[in-house]
Amino acid sequence: MNLALWITAGLLAAVCLIGSAKMFVPREKIGAMGASAEWALDFSPAALKAIGAVELLAAAGLVLPAVLDIAPVLVPLAATGLVLLFIGAITVRLRRGERITIAGDVIYLVLAAFVAWGRFGPESFTG
Repeated sequence: MNLALWITAGLLAAVCLIGSAKMFVPREKIGAMGASAEWALDFSPAALKAIGAVELLAAAGLVLPAVLDIAPVLVPLAATGLVLLFIGAITVRLRRGERITIAGDVIYLVLAAFVAWGRFGPESFTG
């Protein structure tokens, strides 16, 4: 179980690290990447930078506290924050009528919930 949680946290960290690129890419360029990225045009550049910053912090929070053994309680908190982020992403996709592209967000939501549950519960770093 511990190995599965580490792999899942690493996968989510990689996804969030890649997703944090929206801090540096203009929103028009993101929106032009295809139908699944048009949501970016609904947000201001500052909001996209904030979302990217949250994803960057989540990527660091999922792995670094446990690896460095400095405040490992931050791992399940970061995973819980990702659950909230992906709930927001799913809400945006539903409002935009993008039901086909929602599958990825639902999968990431389930993975983040798994890490939060596992690190708060049976495989806690503090217990």
